[in-house]
Amino acid sequence: MPLREIKLIVAASDWIVAYGHYNVLATHRTTFEITKDNYLTKRGNCIIGIKSSKSLKDLSEDMKNNLRNSNTIVRLILYVDGKSDAVTCMGNENLILNSDSKIIVRKSGYIDGSTLCINADKSSNELSREVVKKLREGKKVTLGLIVYSLSLH
Repeated sequence: MPLREIKLIVAASDWIVAYGHYNVLATHRTTFEITKDNYLTKRGNCIIGIKSSKSLKDLSEDMKNNLRNSNTIVRLILYVDGKSDAVTCMGNENLILNSDSKIIVRKSGYIDGSTLCINADKSSNELSREVVKKLREGKKVTLGLIVYSLSLH
C-alpha cells in the first residue's frame, strides 16, 4: 500500500518551571541544561535554568515511553518574561531518562541518563539573546515540552 499521508500527532506534553541566574552564560556550542540545583557557577556555561520543578526522573512514564522512539519529534518552547524561543530535537529508543537533577538537550547523538533528546537544532549559544538576557536577570522560565509521534498512512 503506497504511503498517502504523514501526520504529526501530539503524543505527550508537559510543563517545567525553572529560574534564571546572574551566572547564566549560555555559551555552550552543543547542549543546554536545566537543573534542580539551586546555584550556578560560571563553569556551567550550558545551564540556562536552576531550581527546576522537574528532572528527567520526574517525567511521567507515558512521556518517557514516547521520548524513547526514534520517530518522535520533540518541540521545546521556552517562555521568559514575555520573550520566547523554540528548539526542535529527536527522541531515541536508547534514551535512559533517569537523572534526578538535570535535563540536557543535545545537538549530538550522545546519550546518558541526563539526556532528554538528541540532534537538537539549537544549543545554549544559539538561543535568543533576549531570552538569555532575561535568564541572567533571574526570571522564571517556563519550558513547554511537546512530543509528536509520526503517523504514516
